[in-house]
Amino acid sequence: MVDTVLQYAYRVRKQFFRYFVVGFSGLFIDMTLLILAKELLHVRPVLAVVMSQAVALVYNFTLNRLWSFGGAGFCRSQLVKYGALVLFNYLFSVGCMYVFSEVYGFDYRIVRIGSIALMVCWNFFLYKYWVYAQTPVTCESEVVEG
Repeated sequence: MVDTVLQYAYRVRKQFFRYFVVGFSGLFIDMTLLILAKELLHVRPVLAVVMSQAVALVYNFTLNRLWSFGGAGFCRSQLVKYGALVLFNYLFSVGCMYVFSEVYGFDYRIVRIGSIALMVCWNFFLYKYWVYAQTPVTCESEVVEG
């Protein structure tokens, strides 16, 4: 069992490293915008996370598609799957922010980092085996010319 897990981890190390780099830089973008919106613009934490996450999501989809998971062009089915995962993660994030920051009074930055840490646990596997699992041939048939 341990050997199997270690072998799997070794096989996906490059892809996971790229996913991690995209995620960490996306976290930096997300947190920076969240703090700027809250501290400089005096936006409520729930609204601030709505705004910051929207920017981070576009960034993460684009870089994960092109760099982490090796996609090219536009693939509608991947975008739809990503959108479904985003919606779930988005509701999870906003719900966490509301419950833990506004109801229980925890610091909004800690709440955001905690919710992101939980999402990282399931996102890599869902990206790899569901969102970006399409073969290039399938996606090429969906390419939209501009």
